Amino acid sequence: MTVNRYRPIPKSVSIVLVHGAFVDASGWRKVYEILSRDGYEVLVVQNSAITFDQDVERTRGMIADAAHPVVLVGHSYGGAVITEAGTDEKVLSLVYLAAFVPDAGESVFDLTLQEVPGVEKAPLLPQKDGFFRVEQEKFPTAFGADIDPSEAQFLAAAQRPWGHEAVQGKISSPAWNAKPSFYLLATEDRMIPAQAQAAMAARATAKVVEVSSSHAVMLSQPDAVAALISVATEPARQN
Repeated sequence: MTVNRYRPIPKSVSIVLVHGAFVDASGWRKVYEILSRDGYEVLVVQNSAITFDQDVERTRGMIADAAHPVVLVGHSYGGAVITEAGTDEKVLSLVYLAAFVPDAGESVFDLTLQEVPGVEKAPLLPQKDGFFRVEQEKFPTAFGADIDPSEAQFLAAAQRPWGHEAVQGKISSPAWNAKPSFYLLATEDRMIPAQAQAAMAARATAKVVEVSSSHAVMLSQPDAVAALISVATEPARQN
């Protein structure tokens, strides 16, 4: 007996995923699987989280490797990386997921200094040996309150330190000035307050979709993430 299996028609757009601070590229697995099943070529950047320039160059290299025009996706700190790397002419659009969206001359560090009245700051420990970390006992609720508790605990224990030079990297020319931008706003985020996300998205004139999610939106809401990325490919389908 022959079983017919659905084979998606390959899409003429590539997706490049750029992760944020304190985690690694493995957090994209659910999103990767959804988009791959839908027929997209999906490439995943593994940031160094040591220097901003290094992470931008890694992302540019992945853009160059893509078989098709690129939708560039950044979570958290990855938003700063795609803002700098996204000026590449191969990039069609930008998707920000609970992400930082710096302007020219700004760094993620500059954005974290901005106060949001009535909102507690992310539980970052003071810089040590050139790196930032999140208080391990507060990491699960701050980063991923709506994911499996055991997974959140593991992320806390396995967190990757975030380099001071990565945090301080400044944008030269923000890609969102010239490229269509989309923003998935996580309303329950305790790392980047929803109010700050909304302000950054508005400044970038991004199309905003709100989801009830923690900062770990790619883990808790992978279908919503994949859906917005698919919407961001539409400029390519219209050409």
